[in-house]
Amino acid sequence: MFHLLDIIGTMAFAMSGALTAMHKKLDPFGVFIIAFVTAVGGGTLRDVLIGRTPVGWMRDMQYVYVIILGFFLAILFRKSFDKLRTSLFLFDTIGLGVFTLIGLERGILTGLHPAICIALGTMTACFGGVIRDILCNEIPNVFREEIYATICIFGGIIFFGLRKLNLNDDILYLVTSLVIIIIRLMAVKYKWHLKAFDHK
Repeated sequence: MFHLLDIIGTMAFAMSGALTAMHKKLDPFGVFIIAFVTAVGGGTLRDVLIGRTPVGWMRDMQYVYVIILGFFLAILFRKSFDKLRTSLFLFDTIGLGVFTLIGLERGILTGLHPAICIALGTMTACFGGVIRDILCNEIPNVFREEIYATICIFGGIIFFGLRKLNLNDDILYLVTSLVIIIIRLMAVKYKWHLKAFDHK
């Protein structure tokens, strides 16, 4: 289940990055680069911080193949998406839930404190999107009013709470990722957000 979620998250973020780049009218090379850094940016930073080098995608070419597949699927089916914004949001939300879990698990395997694991999970989920948005000349979602990184932190707290119940790992991963995805969907639907600071 953990490996499957990792592949799904990589594919989801690669497609999210590719769709964003196409929306910005980048050339095919630009679209591929944005797809790649969106998919592996957070995981790369996480692995460097915990001393896990070479980083994950350099150890296993399967991730590179999945990103390439996501890149081509985004190009081939871009006209099939009724609303580009809806598609971007869907892929981004799936990636958010899955990558938070991956970061949490890496932190646990390294023997880190739960609070640091939650930070790694949030970083894994958000940093690829931060790079994507910066390269596409957008203010990153994580820095705006929309609830984004906060959901990852909440998901991490839920994860460690459920972990104390000694649940099966597959159930633990599934429930935590669904909680993150559902909260993200509800936050957008009901316009939940953090109030921005007034500069005046």
